Amino acid sequence: MVAFAEVLPNDGNFIMAAQHVALDLVKRIKIPINSTSPQGLRDASQQDPWAQSGKYGLGWVYLSIILLLFATALRCYHLWGDKIRTAQYKEDVINSATVFSPEPEYELTSARTFRSTQRFFPSNGKLPEKPKEESAISTIAPLNNIVSLFRWIFYRPVPALRIGRLYIVFPSLGATAVVAISLIFCILYTFVPQPFYYNSISYGSPPLAIRAGMISVAMMPWIIGLSMKVNFITFLTGIGHERLNVLHRWGGYLCLLMALIHTIPFYIQAHRDRGGFETYKLYFTQQYYIFTTGIAALVPLAFLCIHSLPFLRTWMYEVFVALHVPVSMVFVGMLFWHCNNYLRSWNYLYATIAIWFLSYLCRLFYLNWTNPFRMSWLIGEESAVTLLPENAIKVTIPTQKKWKPGQYVYLRMPGISFFENHPFTIASLCSDDFPSEYGEEYRDMILVFRPFGGFTRKVYNTAVEKGPYKTYRAFIDGPYGGMQREMASFDQVVFFAGGSGITAIASQLLDLIKRMRDGKAVTKTVRVIWALKRPETMEWFKEELRICREYAPADSIHCSFFITASKRYDKEPKPSRSRPHSDLLHDKVNDVFQGVASKRNSALIMADANGDPDRERELRDENEDSITALPPVFLAPPRFAVGEKPRKASKRKSQPAPPPAESKVFDFGFPQTPTKFQKNLMRFAFLPTTRSDGWRTEYGRPDIPYALKELSKDFGRRTCIFVCGPPSMRTDVANTVAKLQHDVWSDPGKDEIFLHAENYAI
Repeated sequence: MVAFAEVLPNDGNFIMAAQHVALDLVKRIKIPINSTSPQGLRDASQQDPWAQSGKYGLGWVYLSIILLLFATALRCYHLWGDKIRTAQYKEDVINSATVFSPEPEYELTSARTFRSTQRFFPSNGKLPEKPKEESAISTIAPLNNIVSLFRWIFYRPVPALRIGRLYIVFPSLGATAVVAISLIFCILYTFVPQPFYYNSISYGSPPLAIRAGMISVAMMPWIIGLSMKVNFITFLTGIGHERLNVLHRWGGYLCLLMALIHTIPFYIQAHRDRGGFETYKLYFTQQYYIFTTGIAALVPLAFLCIHSLPFLRTWMYEVFVALHVPVSMVFVGMLFWHCNNYLRSWNYLYATIAIWFLSYLCRLFYLNWTNPFRMSWLIGEESAVTLLPENAIKVTIPTQKKWKPGQYVYLRMPGISFFENHPFTIASLCSDDFPSEYGEEYRDMILVFRPFGGFTRKVYNTAVEKGPYKTYRAFIDGPYGGMQREMASFDQVVFFAGGSGITAIASQLLDLIKRMRDGKAVTKTVRVIWALKRPETMEWFKEELRICREYAPADSIHCSFFITASKRYDKEPKPSRSRPHSDLLHDKVNDVFQGVASKRNSALIMADANGDPDRERELRDENEDSITALPPVFLAPPRFAVGEKPRKASKRKSQPAPPPAESKVFDFGFPQTPTKFQKNLMRFAFLPTTRSDGWRTEYGRPDIPYALKELSKDFGRRTCIFVCGPPSMRTDVANTVAKLQHDVWSDPGKDEIFLHAENYAI
């Protein structure tokens, strides 16, 4: 301080003022206590001193780690049990074929019967022990009962709240519990310690504000981590980012609450202590108002939370997508300015930036156009769009990417809509048994969805206008999501689907049947309950259902189809043209990618031919064949949706469409369309069509609680219930499965009844 005074002008007042500011700044940060310190400052140093307030940020970190470890441990327990059960079943299948089977000499017709049967029923000694079907750790009754108790509580959905026109949908009870635990922790950790304020603001910032501020800053790495499609939380817990996103939103709301608790005490203390506030302002040297940096950080946080409210996000979704990430970056930048690395607050922000960067870097491995060793590098895949009955759309994408049953991808088609990127469930199975016509290393990724509005409506209109032979560039982001558990480790599996919810079940069903045939699945029976409006919807997955009927083990697949509407439509709809001025732009964008792909193929052909014109001509012919080999189906007359008026028949004679390729006729057992008299009858008046192999069809809606209770009588040790449908169906299934947890407690032969509910919109 003496050296500092020597370089200043010989002005006593100026030197005293500089010394005062410097001493106050040191006192503000380190709060030194000596004999000359006022009594109020001494008391403040003993009651939650500012220099030790970093512990509140660490408190939030410890809570988050505990919740993360709990979810990870639960996942590891289930994953270990599933793997052990499946491995033991495979081993039993192998042993039964080698140890318990008669040797070749016993299989001769002249061999005596008792010599072959004594291996199974020996004449002397005890019978062979039954092979173990369950691992010891997965059959611990107290542990299974505790898990079942939690499921009995958390499987129940929270009823939606309607206030006038406002419709509030709450998260699941599991997410609500996590949010409630976090909220209670933050409130108690902020308001229980004392004091809230010092006697004077000149002694330091209000402790209440500092506690809330440190917690809010410590939340940032977790909020960003929960928002990313590729994140470490999903890697550890197996929970998809689409399910973690609800915690991301509520974490943001909680961060805003703590930020407000951090802000308000400063204004209250400044209003009460005017003299101390003038001294407090001397602690900071920037030219702006004392609270400017805090306001600069609070405003973008408030904007992020407000425009992410469900009704606003739905109303202006495209604006939400365009602004959310840039405003988030501004918010993090303002936090760096506001925190000024006090109490090592920048450590949390550095962790936030690191998580953000690593997540985006890892996401490059999920994009189909970022791998330079694939043909889709920088140009995406080639795709075809096919119209299905009931106005459905099928997008076929031959790709080298791999996926698991039940996963979904984000699809972008620049030739249709350059900026839009939407998620769709993969309806096909990625297996060596189903190679693509593009080549052995390709698999057909099939996406089936209905056109409602926005991107899906544009795809439909473009397919109608361009015809079935038009191909489009497709950029894929994924796959993501999927079921956490291994479905093949359950004794029974029950599928519930509502309408287009069958897309999330088709690949699961095919994969399960394949594993059952290969002896890799513990599953004995599979039941499918599909509620659909009209029988024409069955055409979507006609081939998949045929495979189920013909290739599944005997008496293992039972399907029940419920036709909820009986009216059929035979006339064509009038396609609406929703983008008359954008065709030229989108066509040019699509042609650019197609041109790059064509040049790349041409260069590869020339290099492979090595100057041989005959070989080059042959390769070019093969290339043309591979392009036209994408589903060259003829445009079938689409059905028009409910509420649309049919288009009047044209006077001009239309050329008859060539007959489609012959396909095997497959009877699903549907009765004929009911007459007008039958439509007026009650549901019980219909006689359901039941086939001898367990496949049945009836009109009306399924009574889900009754059906599940009846099926539960035959449940084995472990049962999986998979549902993908509208909210009403998911609610009925979840409530019923929650009630069925009583069977786990009361029946020693049942260890688990597991529920997986898939979002209908994905």
